[in-house]
Amino acid sequence: MAKAENERYNANSLVRGLEILKLFNEEKPTLSLVEIAKELDVSRTVPYRLLYTLQTMGYLHQDEDTKRYNLTPKVLELGFAFLSSLKLPEITQPYLEELRDITGASCHLSILDDHEVVYVGSAPVRGVSAINVNIGLRIPAHAVANGKLLLAFLPVDKLNHIIYGSQLKSYTEKTQTDMAAFLEELNTIREQGYSISKGEFHHGIQSVAAPIFDSSGKVMAAINVVATEETFHQEFIENVALPKVLETSNKLSGFMGHSFNRR
Repeated sequence: MAKAENERYNANSLVRGLEILKLFNEEKPTLSLVEIAKELDVSRTVPYRLLYTLQTMGYLHQDEDTKRYNLTPKVLELGFAFLSSLKLPEITQPYLEELRDITGASCHLSILDDHEVVYVGSAPVRGVSAINVNIGLRIPAHAVANGKLLLAFLPVDKLNHIIYGSQLKSYTEKTQTDMAAFLEELNTIREQGYSISKGEFHHGIQSVAAPIFDSSGKVMAAINVVATEETFHQEFIENVALPKVLETSNKLSGFMGHSFNRR
């Protein structure tokens, strides 16, 4: 009885419209009115008005010559709305774990809070506690790859406010403390789209970081892999770590609605 009562509130037109959108896939990128009616097991008059409505709303396009329908990029907005409703760490966690398994290095997700980088996600390598971090850990941004990356993509006025209001404290002999040189490094990072640090915060610890862009082109977070210099030799960085970090960051940026053609 309860089920029958609930079905009274179903909006059949909405249900049919969503069913139509779900008919399109990789094997069937285009469909005709006849094919849609057949898939829904209804007469052609049923989906006709729905197809017109979906066209008007911009979710479908009909080829003038073939009269076949196909999805438009506007459909992606439905997915982006769902993804944006989730917490970023929840979305990235499986990708951090996959990146960890491929590289054999601890992987982290972080955001910028003033002059510090804050870790909000992690996929640690077991047994290498020296380079794993706890969620919520804060580290001076200028001394780590992910922090430098997040600083590099800030608007100039915000970057100046943060940088000139803090000191570039030295943690090892490799920490960059010269302001002019540091700003030049940030410019290079912004141009190349990734950041690498080698023993700037802890001796013998190296890291590669890449950005996650949102739909507006703003960097919302960074992902990075970190390991000892014995693991992260130059060949490993160039051939394994960097390509995989960039691949993962590009994939996550795409999920956030970012189009790299706009950059």
